[in-house]
Amino acid sequence: MQKPIYLDNFATTPTDRRVVEAMLPYFTEQFGNPSSVAHAYGWEAEAAVKKSRQTIAAAINAAPEEIIFTSGATEADNLAIKGVAEAYFSKGKHLISCVSEHSAVLDPCKYLQSLGFEITFLPVQQDGLIDLELLLRSIRPETILISVMAANNEIGVLQNLNEIGAIARQHQVLFHTDAAQAIGKIPLDVASMKIDLMSLTAHKIYGPKGIGALYVRKRDPRVRLAPQLHGGGQEQQLRSGTLYTPQIVGFAKAIELALGEMESESKRAIGLRQMLQNKLSQLENIYFNGHPELRLPGSLSVSVAGVDGAALLLGVRSTVAVSSGSACASSSIKPSHVLTALGHSPELARASIRFGIGRFNTAAEIERVAKTTIAVIESLRSAKATAVNF
Repeated sequence: MQKPIYLDNFATTPTDRRVVEAMLPYFTEQFGNPSSVAHAYGWEAEAAVKKSRQTIAAAINAAPEEIIFTSGATEADNLAIKGVAEAYFSKGKHLISCVSEHSAVLDPCKYLQSLGFEITFLPVQQDGLIDLELLLRSIRPETILISVMAANNEIGVLQNLNEIGAIARQHQVLFHTDAAQAIGKIPLDVASMKIDLMSLTAHKIYGPKGIGALYVRKRDPRVRLAPQLHGGGQEQQLRSGTLYTPQIVGFAKAIELALGEMESESKRAIGLRQMLQNKLSQLENIYFNGHPELRLPGSLSVSVAGVDGAALLLGVRSTVAVSSGSACASSSIKPSHVLTALGHSPELARASIRFGIGRFNTAAEIERVAKTTIAVIESLRSAKATAVNF
């Protein structure tokens, strides 16, 4: 059976063969533990980790010692948010985040609420951006952290990191951003953007699953964190556990490739996205979610009025692999919290498709997806109209 066209690249991406090739030696030949510094096997692994750390740090204009490896962006988010809360609670117990964040940010914040912390969840405007004036007014003397994601995982909207960072620094509040979707797709600079903590992951940029990192600023200001995993003391006592050398090497290779191809890949993805949007625009009562320009190159979130959401996904799934919202909650019948935050009704939010165009998609695939999606929508609307008139 032929698999459907894969357009769910914001859920995960296939690992690039060049990344796999870079990883393979560290499974079988150079398999040492990076912490085993008494012999050559450990030295090889330690050198590979060191080189990878340098590559990842350079990608965001950080120092290598500011990169803490984790199992992914979810762990990095938890370490950043809960780690700051525990380390700075004597200064204050107020944090600021946003209603459209990933659950890996929202859930730690809600957990902290259960412990007595106060969390301000900023609303988003109709285009998915936060109101910077409202952010400014929400800061209190006891605010210790602002956590706003760089690029939304459902609608691709890019928040203004430069402005948020400037506001946070001006008020001496730490700034964390979940950049899981942004790394390798848009330029990121922790120095100029005044970012203090940044969560990263590999599997959104054609790297392996199970590896991520947290950038933790070491100077001006030096960020303190309370570790959330205790054990062997790896990663500067902030994240214990044996370092997974093959995954770390793959992460660095994926970032290296993404940065090298960012300009050409962005242009190609924008072209394919515009092609798909132009074709779907032929339909009436169809809504393209989020800011029309400030979004990731391959991101297109569409809401369709007048159809059942489950029937829509069922109708297209033999042709295209997509999701209605976050992959982390795709099994839920609840409407997307991101789309309802934009002002959509629950019904419209459910009747949505998140198209994620990636490195290996072609114009021919986009043509086929557009044709199928239009046909399914027209069929569902026609069936609904017939049922109403019957």
